[in-house]
Amino acid sequence: MPALEVRDPRLHEVVADDPLRRVATGFRFLEGPVWHPVERSLVFSDIPAARMSRLSAGGALSVMRDPSRMANGNAYDRQGRLLTCEHATSRLVRQEADGSLVTLADRFRGRELNSPNDVVVAGDGTIYFTDPAYGRAAPYGVPRSRELSFCGVYRLGAHGLELLTDDVEGPNGLCLSLDERHLFVADTERMHIRRFALTESGVAGSAVWARLTGPGTGEPDGLKIDSAGNLFSCGPGGIHVFDPAGSALGVIRVPEVTANFTWGDDDMRTLYICASTTLHRFRTRVPGIRAF
Repeated sequence: MPALEVRDPRLHEVVADDPLRRVATGFRFLEGPVWHPVERSLVFSDIPAARMSRLSAGGALSVMRDPSRMANGNAYDRQGRLLTCEHATSRLVRQEADGSLVTLADRFRGRELNSPNDVVVAGDGTIYFTDPAYGRAAPYGVPRSRELSFCGVYRLGAHGLELLTDDVEGPNGLCLSLDERHLFVADTERMHIRRFALTESGVAGSAVWARLTGPGTGEPDGLKIDSAGNLFSCGPGGIHVFDPAGSALGVIRVPEVTANFTWGDDDMRTLYICASTTLHRFRTRVPGIRAF
């Protein structure tokens, strides 16, 4: 299959016209890739297998955490500590230098969170994460009843845990704008990307920023912004690429349902793609953004 579906010629200024390359396969359902720029390694989750793996820059694959409590999204904070969303425990945790895990969030107003899904960290250390109910059903979680009546998007910072919005039916992937004044959230159920204006007290309104359409299987899931402000989102057929204004440039075609991705390698121009059973890589012309 062709690697690119071009909807705007400017796509070629953002991504390379190279083939999609398979890195490793044999997994159950991959998610949460994150690149450590100092250790030069990729960490990613296999949700149903309840295992997290590490890929070295040299290509060596090893088990990083087992069991992972059905970990999904991951991110590094500004100190290089790994944050992980756990479906089986409804927790957002942080790994300390000694390997121990500290719970950052697991309840809101006395009720257990649904199943933290994806997480991103701002430059000042503020943490944003989504909390849909997908981790409370098989095969991506532990079947159990919900304590919250809504699915939320949260901020964890100087004022503790804050609910930014419960007006997202299926909050999934998320990312910040380059200036960190806006938060983008994938609404899987509604097949669109929302953009929220961030304020000190929460959010000051939102709008549907882009709708994901096209052939192939897949839904809005992982989101990332590159160093030029182009937004990449999982969607039908692979990874959809939008310019900073929200115009669709095209799709990086992937042969399996794609859940998430991240940039890595020394030049931050290798896109590591978690596509169901397989980890792929694909080159871009515009680099991604280092975690720290």
